[in-house]
Amino acid sequence: MKKFPHTYVIVFAIIVFVAILTWIIPGGEFERKTIVVSGHERTVIDAQSFKYTKNNPQTVEILSAFYQGFVNQASIIIFILIIGGTFWIINTTKSIDLGIKSIIQHIRKLDNIRLVKSIGSEQIILSFVMIIFSLFGAVFGMSEETIAFIVIFVPLAISMGYDSIVGVSITYLAAHVGFASAMLNPFTIGIAQGISQIPLFSGLEYRFFCWLVINIIAIAFVLFYARKVKKNPNISPMATLDNIWKNYSINNESETLIKPTRKHWFILALLSIIGILFSLKYYNTTIAIGKSMISLPIILVITIFFIITSIFILRKSVQYFILNLLLTTIFVLIVGVLGYEWYIKELAALFLALGLITAWVYGFSANETVKHFIEGAKDILSAALVVGLAGGIIVVLNDGKIIDTILYYVSKSLDNSGKFVSVSMMYLFQNGLNIIIPSGSAKAALTMPIMSQFSDLIGISRQLTVLAFQFGDGFTNMITPTSGVLLGALSMAKIPYSIWFRWILPFILILILIGWLLLLPPLYWHFNGF
Repeated sequence: MKKFPHTYVIVFAIIVFVAILTWIIPGGEFERKTIVVSGHERTVIDAQSFKYTKNNPQTVEILSAFYQGFVNQASIIIFILIIGGTFWIINTTKSIDLGIKSIIQHIRKLDNIRLVKSIGSEQIILSFVMIIFSLFGAVFGMSEETIAFIVIFVPLAISMGYDSIVGVSITYLAAHVGFASAMLNPFTIGIAQGISQIPLFSGLEYRFFCWLVINIIAIAFVLFYARKVKKNPNISPMATLDNIWKNYSINNESETLIKPTRKHWFILALLSIIGILFSLKYYNTTIAIGKSMISLPIILVITIFFIITSIFILRKSVQYFILNLLLTTIFVLIVGVLGYEWYIKELAALFLALGLITAWVYGFSANETVKHFIEGAKDILSAALVVGLAGGIIVVLNDGKIIDTILYYVSKSLDNSGKFVSVSMMYLFQNGLNIIIPSGSAKAALTMPIMSQFSDLIGISRQLTVLAFQFGDGFTNMITPTSGVLLGALSMAKIPYSIWFRWILPFILILILIGWLLLLPPLYWHFNGF
């Protein structure tokens, strides 16, 4: 039996295939113009400006595309390496292991409640985590941030008797299901509606219904698989490979708790002072939820929470104090993304600070800290490499000048189609295009100027066109090998792409079918905003 190709082989094969297309598809380009969307400048297509250009077939250029792919994806690559180094430092302290054991013990206590026992405490926990991450994806477009959570929830899932696929599903998959069925996602809905010149975040009611339907299906799919793995771990395609996580000694009962010293109380005092100073400087944090703006002293609340909980936790052990640092970091991450538009650079700095503070708290020397960080970065290097390689696909498409030609051909092919066929084709096109342009923001800027005007010609609501884009953009994100976030998350979880592809393909096909069915009601009946 032949082995499924390695992820690197798959990516290289796609690059070669795309290079062949540059010899077949003629070159073409649209003119771009800059418009302001929600206070931000966006470059969009002038739908009437397409013209054919000289072909630029790609041959040996595919080799330089690898280099340029690494350059273009540098931010995600560096983020992955910093996350790997930071969490290796944290894992070395055994803090996460102790936290996982404590969580499992508390979960099992819930089974003493009759109602919880009838449903299953673990099923409730898995569902709750998925709903939280889905809301993150639906409200503020959580995507790259999920990579940081993989190293927490994968070992947790394995310790509960599941596998690494379940751990990735309750974080990465849940967030991207929310991203695809979002109500307020500024990176897809916000940009697409702004370019389409319809009220920002309108059509919220029907989108919320779509979010409910899609999430019920996602949770049911993951729970069904989780139960099967729980009953028979050998049916998991990761049954052998997950031994890598099990070897981290999560169930090491001999791990002793380290009692605090004066140094640890000094660190707590110093961090508290820093938190208070930041609270005074950024007293009110303004968070945008849809059209609403809410200003609250969130940083002050987080600081007070950290100080009070740390006083009690530090009395117990240094490891639990490190866990509290991790929890506080996650709160700061959420506030930074929602209130201050943080992106990968800021998140990388945040986790680097977490790693350095953890090393100081635990007592690592400077040389030991560097050693552990390098070991973590080395362990996750394959994830960083595959993200850069995938970026080469986009480079070949752009350099070959065929992306605009593909867009033009599709828009022309829909000219004489009816409403039903046109909506279906737009939806399938967005799903297909997502394989070569996984960025929702970039795809919105490329396609919506054409699709929104085309929808006017055939009498389709622009809101429905945005919904078709939204579904098409989100679903295939979870399977496309050109997504740096997907490959980063899988590599962080040590799941080969081939195994993930086979496991998630049925779920993606179900989502695509459900998404298509959800596009039909607004086509025939009036909904608010459509």
